[in-house]
Amino acid sequence: MTTSPYLESRGISPALPAPRGVVSRGVLSALRDGHAPLVDPEAVSGADPYGDDLQLALYVLYELHYQGFDDVGNDREWDPDLLRLRGALEHRFLSALRTDVPGEADAHEALASILTEPAVDDGTGVSHFLRDEGRLWQVREYAALRSLYHLKEADPHAWVIPRLHGRAKAAMVAVEYDEFGAGRAEDIHARLFANLMDDLGLEHAYGHYLDAAPAQGLCTVNVMSLFGLHRALRGALVGHFAAVEVTSSPGSRRLAKAMRRTGAGPAAAHFYDEHVEADAVHEQVVRHEVIDPLLAAEPGLDADVAFGIQATGLLEDKLGAVLLAAWRGGHSALRVPLTATAKQPLMLGDQRKTVPHDHRA
Repeated sequence: MTTSPYLESRGISPALPAPRGVVSRGVLSALRDGHAPLVDPEAVSGADPYGDDLQLALYVLYELHYQGFDDVGNDREWDPDLLRLRGALEHRFLSALRTDVPGEADAHEALASILTEPAVDDGTGVSHFLRDEGRLWQVREYAALRSLYHLKEADPHAWVIPRLHGRAKAAMVAVEYDEFGAGRAEDIHARLFANLMDDLGLEHAYGHYLDAAPAQGLCTVNVMSLFGLHRALRGALVGHFAAVEVTSSPGSRRLAKAMRRTGAGPAAAHFYDEHVEADAVHEQVVRHEVIDPLLAAEPGLDADVAFGIQATGLLEDKLGAVLLAAWRGGHSALRVPLTATAKQPLMLGDQRKTVPHDHRA
């Protein structure tokens, strides 16, 4: 029996987003018209390293290494003028991170600080809020924002594989194999998140909600690409991956409860159920089979691994503060509201599942 193909969320490249300032306007104009980016160096040096303009410019330049954009030539990925500008933006972002993370801990101390959840659940995090009092429209906003990463889940971390060797490489590949569905397309985590979005009545096309994402959300995605695209930052990328895996299981447990409490749907709950079990195992593998052999072979990367862990926490805290301030005030945390969009059907085996138009619930 023949079946229709699964409609991939990354089947087409997204359109370029709207600019958010002089730097991102220069980047987008260059990509749209094919010329070199006309950006004053003073605009870069004066840009908020965590702000909308710089982060959108970085995000767009990084996306040239992933899915690209509609009507932007593939050759722009290695355009020397764009790469030169990206380097200046990265320097601004990375310098701010190095200034703002605590920096005193080694890798194992940094890991220890996030390994144990507080004995008393203080309920102050985003996953706590969504579990205990979040409404469906807030769950939908959270999913729309996180889609910028989850629709390419594990891709940024794959950059580190050719930069590892021995036990660390083998273990990292084993974890990534699970993230990419262990050989089953229907179990690729990015596809599971697309299913989650369908349950929530959201558009699952790759990059669809870029214009809606606040700068703090872009930061959490950009930092993975920053670490992944530079061999010199391979230790930081391993630290980032460790931080994600260590904190994922308890957070996913809370988010699964939030999906069920708000009636988000079975696929929405399944995405987080899958991460509760898988990431509990991944956390052990990353700690003992990736980080330990990596530091045994390259002890000079210890500080970088710690930096990656701490930078991840810093940026997630910044995003959490923005989300909670908006939601507790009864306001949207997105730059633009979730508006009606035509939905595409998702192919599940030989059945076509039609999902509703995007709406506020």
